[in-house]
Amino acid sequence: MRRLPTPLAASHKQLRLLFSRRCFTSSSPPPHPQPHRLLHPHLPLSKPSFPTTHSLSPPFSLPSRFFSSHPDPNPDTEEHLALAQSLSSELLKDPTTDPLSLTQRLDLSFSHVKLTPSVILQTLDLSPGAGRAVLGFHKWASSRPDFKPDDETLSHFVNYLGRRKDFKAAHDVLVAGRGVSGAKTLESAIDRLVRAGRPTQVTSFFEKMENDYGFARNSESMKLIVTKLCENGFASHAEKMVKGWANKFFPDDYICDVLIKGWCVDGKLEEARRLAGEMYRGGFEIGVVAYNAILDCVCKLCRKKDPFRLQSEAEKVLVDMDVAGVPCDVETFNVLITNLCKIRKTEDAMNLFHRMGEWGCYPDETIFLVLIKSLYQAARIGEGDEMIDQMKSAGFGEALDRKAYYEFLKILCGIERIDQAMSVFTKMKDDGFSPGIKTYDLLMGKLVAHGRVDKANALFKEAESSGVPVEPKAYKMDPRFVKKPVVLKKEKKRETLPEKMARKRRRLKKIRLSFVKKPKRGMRRAY
Repeated sequence: MRRLPTPLAASHKQLRLLFSRRCFTSSSPPPHPQPHRLLHPHLPLSKPSFPTTHSLSPPFSLPSRFFSSHPDPNPDTEEHLALAQSLSSELLKDPTTDPLSLTQRLDLSFSHVKLTPSVILQTLDLSPGAGRAVLGFHKWASSRPDFKPDDETLSHFVNYLGRRKDFKAAHDVLVAGRGVSGAKTLESAIDRLVRAGRPTQVTSFFEKMENDYGFARNSESMKLIVTKLCENGFASHAEKMVKGWANKFFPDDYICDVLIKGWCVDGKLEEARRLAGEMYRGGFEIGVVAYNAILDCVCKLCRKKDPFRLQSEAEKVLVDMDVAGVPCDVETFNVLITNLCKIRKTEDAMNLFHRMGEWGCYPDETIFLVLIKSLYQAARIGEGDEMIDQMKSAGFGEALDRKAYYEFLKILCGIERIDQAMSVFTKMKDDGFSPGIKTYDLLMGKLVAHGRVDKANALFKEAESSGVPVEPKAYKMDPRFVKKPVVLKKEKKRETLPEKMARKRRRLKKIRLSFVKKPKRGMRRAY
């Protein structure tokens, strides 16, 4: 059912005043409900393919697997690391050099060791070129009497094979792990298929996963697949899948919001509005997540086609939220401030930042980081430093890690503010973050470019004393900062009277000789 306008409508109008030059004299909600604005698109712009800045949490929280899998938070012992290196060397060995098979070699050399999921993960990370030898490793590990494979172990193998896009081998692992695999393995399999650009295989995987692999086909697994498809820009396949299974798994508000967000990730604003209209007519409520995704898509389209329309088009989305009675949240301000900073509207972004409390919202670490970068980019160094202190006092000091400080340094060095960059570098060390190779290399290169070689040498010695393996390089000096030698002009001496008279006689002689007519060639002089 559609919500009635709430008292937050007045606050929405105050927010819209920041994006429009028009003045709204009335602060009360309209007496009659207006038609849903999402049914009538406002922005006939072409489609970009921008990723959205939001993230919806899946129905069950599972760790995402990236290209390089990360081990458990607890550090492994040196013994486990040495064992993983030994296993990796066996996996990477050329099979033609040894008559024994991989399982036989592993039985001979590692029959006494105890396998753990962390050891298997480290072994796979150290063996990127092992290929299908990993299947033999999986078979050997599964046959060990003291090791029982579980859902986490299978997810590691599926992740490894999915990175190599060897989905036939991943199919064999899933079939062998039937009855053991669970939510982590399912997420790894879906994630690797989607990231490999195979949405059709994902939808067929959902149809046969219960019979082939033993995964439960329910609404939770469907939400996971729809979320993965929409996050990677395959909203059309996700929507078709949802409509095809609607009789068995009826969609809820979460799936509808994810589908709208998926179209926005793909940059197709018209499709997102069309789906929102169908949801509205079907009795679904459009949540703040969907509105934020549409707002982000509108801002990105405006940034690409016409940045001057960004504020007016963003105001129209805020009007839609006002009419539907959906209140703003911190993500709404995150989208607005981020896109304003992208088009160098730092002052407008700061005004929004200072007025967030009027809507009961408070900035998060993302807003602080975006504003700090924008202030530094605008050469408002003092305000950027104050924003860092304000971010720490607000309780988001953990987000100021070494990566964030490196991005600040890159911006300051990019606008040639090397002294301010060195100040931020000192603040970074005071906060307990040890600089890395990239940080030292960036600062030393800029110092040499500015002609401050002594300071660059001091930084190099500091890095060596700290144990950072920096390498000496031949940095180039920027010609703009090269000190040119000052050429002293010779002062003109005052002529003496004899010199002045001699100069005049020479001048008069040249003038007198210029009037003497020379005889023509071939004529005799008359006597």
